[in-house]
Amino acid sequence: MSGVQREVLADPDAVAARAAELLVGALAGTAGEAVVSLAGGSTPRRLYELLASPAWRTRIPWERVRWFFGDERFVPPGHPDSNFGMVRRALFDPALVPPATVHAIPTEGLTPDAAALAYEAELRRAYGAVELDPARPLFAVSLLGLGEDGHTASLFPGTAALEERRRWAVAVPGARPEPRISLTFPALDSAALTLVLVTGASKRPVLARLAAGADLPAARLRPSGTLIWLLDAAAAGRA
Repeated sequence: MSGVQREVLADPDAVAARAAELLVGALAGTAGEAVVSLAGGSTPRRLYELLASPAWRTRIPWERVRWFFGDERFVPPGHPDSNFGMVRRALFDPALVPPATVHAIPTEGLTPDAAALAYEAELRRAYGAVELDPARPLFAVSLLGLGEDGHTASLFPGTAALEERRRWAVAVPGARPEPRISLTFPALDSAALTLVLVTGASKRPVLARLAAGADLPAARLRPSGTLIWLLDAAAAGRA
């Protein structure tokens, strides 16, 4: 891991702006195709809306970026809780992102286990190999969030997915009312730049636990590239 950094920004809008700056800079610094892993949930929505705005969307090389997801709730794409649905409304549709560059996690017509296997195969096709090479990251950028219980993506405390080291994507049943599909640590850690977006005072306790060395899922991130935690003042306890 080339470095772990922590930045505290004024508010969620400032976190979104900084994340946009870092993401666009990382994409500009890549040659050829760039693969991005997107986060779900409410925190990154501001970032996606910002990237779709006129001031930012002209700075993204849409034709050579492929968009994947770090996790998904096992619900139909039109469901209000769908990560893909949220990103589609906030980013893909308003920015007219080419559909062929978007790789949603399948959630219809198959079981969660089959969906995870299918997505793993899609990731391997995009990567061009069945084994990850530490010198060649899968993702140019990986976006993640932090749950109040310390989870990131859909890697929840106490689940078997935390120990998976061979698979790139797995089903995560039982941790939430609906099953989840999540990338595993080997896939998430194969990233040149990882951005963890954390906003709101409700995240202060879990950040304190992480700072104290608690063995929470987010503490197990060991990306091959740079890891940057982007916190707003409320989450960092400065507001």
